[in-house]
Amino acid sequence: MEQINAGDTAWILVATALVMVMTPALAFFYGGMVRKKNLLSTINLSFITIGLISLQWVLIGYTLAFGKSVGGLFGGLDFLGFANVGAEPNADYAATIPHMAFAAYQMMFAIITPALIIGAFAERMKFSAFLVFSVLWATIVYDPLAHWMWGVGGFLREYGALDFAGGTVVHISAGMAALVNRGSRSSRIAR
Repeated sequence: MEQINAGDTAWILVATALVMVMTPALAFFYGGMVRKKNLLSTINLSFITIGLISLQWVLIGYTLAFGKSVGGLFGGLDFLGFANVGAEPNADYAATIPHMAFAAYQMMFAIITPALIIGAFAERMKFSAFLVFSVLWATIVYDPLAHWMWGVGGFLREYGALDFAGGTVVHISAGMAALVNRGSRSSRIAR
């Protein structure tokens, strides 16, 4: 039986709060890069991402990222709607903290990743289009990629790939999405 460690739990809660604070900080950073008329819209995109991706993560994102592996590509539906995610530790991921604390910590990375993409969309995408994009991108790109790297049975994890500080799952995926957006917009303008 796994035993919850108070120190480990306190640290993961502090780390969760610190990662969460990065998203509003990113909102103000991007807000400083846009024209005055787009300031509130740009800041609002980051703040709405917190609520939107939190819902996506609880409903389906966590299970796609950390559920029982389906062919090494994505997680099964073990944790759909946060079923079976509670105060007991999960030996596969964090044996000394509550499973819910681990899921909350991982949710913060799921939130900040689409928020990082906002810089590429600033002043150029409708609010409603960004909401749809964020949910679809988190579900189709982020969650499976998180499973590949971090999920038990994920094929990149099985090959021995390491992802320190979310370099692949967070930064490379967000950077590539931003780059694709910038490239597709530039090519459309050039025509």
